[in-house]
Amino acid sequence: MVSIGGAAPDPLAEALARDLDGSFEAVVREYQDRLYSFALRLTGRPEDAEDVAQDAFVRAYRALQGYGPDRVRQLALKAWLYRITLNVARNRFRGKKRVFVPLEDWDASDDPSDRPDARAERRRERADLATLVAELPERYKNAIVLRYVEGLRVEEVAAVLKQPLGTTKSNLHRAVNALRDAISESRRDRRQDS
Repeated sequence: MVSIGGAAPDPLAEALARDLDGSFEAVVREYQDRLYSFALRLTGRPEDAEDVAQDAFVRAYRALQGYGPDRVRQLALKAWLYRITLNVARNRFRGKKRVFVPLEDWDASDDPSDRPDARAERRRERADLATLVAELPERYKNAIVLRYVEGLRVEEVAAVLKQPLGTTKSNLHRAVNALRDAISESRRDRRQDS
């Protein structure tokens, strides 16, 4: 069970504890887009992401059926659902080569220049960053995606990955440094090629 100490009670977890069948649809509505997006980043294919997200909800529902109301109330629901999704994706694609996953959904709308060349440059930079993230070791990649793409708190990332908080912080720090070094190297190579 995933729980995060000191967190305020989750109204959805409370509703599930009172009435699983009547409340589960609200959980699906709340998390379906997030879990699909996360699954898409893990799998790289919309069809696979749909299957993973659906399977995650089915597994969550079945697990909740076996939990008592107190256990359901104590769930850190968001982290728990992400953990299930990560496990489903891992199990589904165990042994298969990972696919490049674009991070195209990142919003670059705060850029004042909306010229086609500037948009193309931003797309290329996002694609380059996505490639660098995809090349990270899985322990770093999962932490980076959960924290900076999915927006989970560090404590939630640790719960999803079933790691001590210090390990998660360390992996995030190392991943950011590895990305920073890779970006610098990429820029150096580009300047040399020019």
